[in-house]
Amino acid sequence: MTVLAVGTLLVLTGCATDEPATAPSAAASGPAGSGTGEQSKFFVQADYDRELALLDATPAGPDGKPWEQALQPTMVDTAKFKKAGPHKICFSNAGLNNPWRQVGFKTMQAEVDAQRSRIEQFVHIDAEGKDQKQIADINDLLGKGCDALIVSPNTTATLTPAVESACKKGLPVIVFDRGVDTTCPVTFVNPIGGYGFGHVAAEFVSGNMKPGGKVLALRILPGVDVLETRWSAAKVAFDKAGVNVVGVEFTDGDPAKTKKIVNDYLQRYGTIDGVWMDAGAVAVAAVEAFLDAGQPVPPINGEDQLDFLKLWKDRKLTAIAPTYPTYQWRTPVIAALKILDGEQVPSPWKLPQPTITQENLAQYADPDMPPLHYAMCGCTDLPGYPDRWK
Repeated sequence: MTVLAVGTLLVLTGCATDEPATAPSAAASGPAGSGTGEQSKFFVQADYDRELALLDATPAGPDGKPWEQALQPTMVDTAKFKKAGPHKICFSNAGLNNPWRQVGFKTMQAEVDAQRSRIEQFVHIDAEGKDQKQIADINDLLGKGCDALIVSPNTTATLTPAVESACKKGLPVIVFDRGVDTTCPVTFVNPIGGYGFGHVAAEFVSGNMKPGGKVLALRILPGVDVLETRWSAAKVAFDKAGVNVVGVEFTDGDPAKTKKIVNDYLQRYGTIDGVWMDAGAVAVAAVEAFLDAGQPVPPINGEDQLDFLKLWKDRKLTAIAPTYPTYQWRTPVIAALKILDGEQVPSPWKLPQPTITQENLAQYADPDMPPLHYAMCGCTDLPGYPDRWK
């Protein structure tokens, strides 16, 4: 771990290593003509219904600042946490082990810089994608005099006891990105969520291919709540549309593995009529597999990673990009300061979750930013833009 001094700001950073272990990739088993298998144990009908309703909700909050907006907010009192500043804010991070998290953390650091007059120290510890390290990190932070604790959990169930321990210390805890199985944090910040993402992508893919056509579903990791709910919502949409999901494969986020999977399915089935993905990091690899095979690229979803947006624009793909916006990394810092001021905050704090379509693609496919940048960073008004993100 290194300590970087930035004026009165202290930033402790670790090193990213591996993603969580994954199950071997395997085609899903299930009814003929469906292929989606059994519904995920993560699926909760009421949560699914609520998230889909939020897709059409009008956010409350300042125009043009979606990281400060909230969907159908319920406000909670935080007067007991009011404290004079400047403050020491601590952050236990699941990891920096993929471009989405790296872009998000740069955005969070820039938000801290923008609030430097109010934040004396910002302490960041990287769990490197390891549950046990993050549990130890949180326990260590409880003795460091933090005024507020931000947690982005590595996995949901395993990190719940550590978060509950932090709550019992009387420390205001803000969880974001991935959730935990407890309501003790002051708020949980995240966009609409996995159900909304999975539904939007599956509706688009199934609606832009021939009825009963063959879909290949590409997933990153099992056991992470937001990814599981993305797939469980897609299953509902695909079952309803009657498409034939011929495979559900884990890519481990590896472009080479993604290409091999797509090639294997093209050899096995001749054509694939749609590709659905639970995360967009390897969307470019999937597209390239079709191009390398001399096959037309079928309807596909990615995310707002710029390499995919640029390829989509250049190749005139039939595509969509539901997002899990990296601007959400600004919100926990804003929430922590509001709580320490004793102001009410939404709980949960549900952020808008925009979708990139053919109609607004040109707005986001910025040719001046690097391929692994995420368009929904909400960072153009922050210190250091654009160089900090290059």
